[in-house]
Amino acid sequence: LSLFFFFFFLLKPETAAVLKRTVEALMERGAVVRNLENLGERSLPYKISKHKERHRRGGYFLIDLEGPPSIVSTMMDHLGRDIDVIRRAFLKHPVSKTEECSGIIPVNYEDKLIAKK
Repeated sequence: LSLFFFFFFLLKPETAAVLKRTVEALMERGAVVRNLENLGERSLPYKISKHKERHRRGGYFLIDLEGPPSIVSTMMDHLGRDIDVIRRAFLKHPVSKTEECSGIIPVNYEDKLIAKK
């Protein structure tokens, strides 16, 4: 199952520690992390109260991963208890079908020369 994991959290000096904890938790549960993208600091779409605090801004991150479907519920629970994570979401990533390369099709130049006459 190919997923995007999207979350935002408090902006603190511990940002690297939060990312490291999250990626390690994903890998412990059998996920393969393909990419980690920092989407930057932004205003939240609305005020969010989490862990007895009100938040207006947060750091947005996107993690591209592949893993078993069971990872979603365990990670949602795990990150729900993390005091640095404000909101989290998993999005199913559509897997593009790759086509097999059939190779170079040889061109019959003799037929092309005859067809022009």
